[in-house]
Amino acid sequence: MIYTIGDLHLSLGCDKPMDIFSGWTNYLERLRENWNSKITDDDTVVLLGDHSWALKLEDSFSDLEFIHKELNGRKILVKGNHDLWWSTMNKITSFVNDNGFSSISFLFNNAYLAEGISICGTRGWIRENGEPADLKVLNREAGRLEASLREGVKLGGELVAFIHYPPIYGTEENVFLTEMLRKYNVKRCYYAHLHGYSIKGALNGERAGVTYKLVSADGVGFDPVKIN
Repeated sequence: MIYTIGDLHLSLGCDKPMDIFSGWTNYLERLRENWNSKITDDDTVVLLGDHSWALKLEDSFSDLEFIHKELNGRKILVKGNHDLWWSTMNKITSFVNDNGFSSISFLFNNAYLAEGISICGTRGWIRENGEPADLKVLNREAGRLEASLREGVKLGGELVAFIHYPPIYGTEENVFLTEMLRKYNVKRCYYAHLHGYSIKGALNGERAGVTYKLVSADGVGFDPVKIN
């Protein structure tokens, strides 16, 4: 089976507690219980960004160790906007390999096949706080999504997109990404990033032939969502 969830915001290696926020009390225990009650090591879980508050790769050790040791299944990680520890593909892959975190892989200009589904995705981008859209970033992320979708086509499964930022939120639409989804006939897109009050504005439904679903941790009760 394949599951997905985003925004674990782990801080086991730094002083950045999340349980100070409403709804996040005992979230690690709740996450672990929900996760391991239904997910086995034969399953795959796509984690949609904001995994760790670490600022450097070496400081992410405790958080990645938790993901590897405490949570069942194969884990595929997408980059989030707070993943400042995320480095090049070679460096992050070497880091998990050197530390024996064999259940962790990274989705970055590539794709994975599981259960007949081609797992594709990227971080994405959206305007926040009224800031103007950065065309350079928008084009870069669209290119990364297309690179991933191309690899997914080669694998032959159903193309399913996993993007950290919501491609659509309120009146904002990242057309650079939504057009790419339509170009490759993607029918399902899972996203995260939204917390607290902003969850109320999340799109959970179909738009222009694509079904979108929010899976941020607090948005789904710290309970991974089954997609197949």
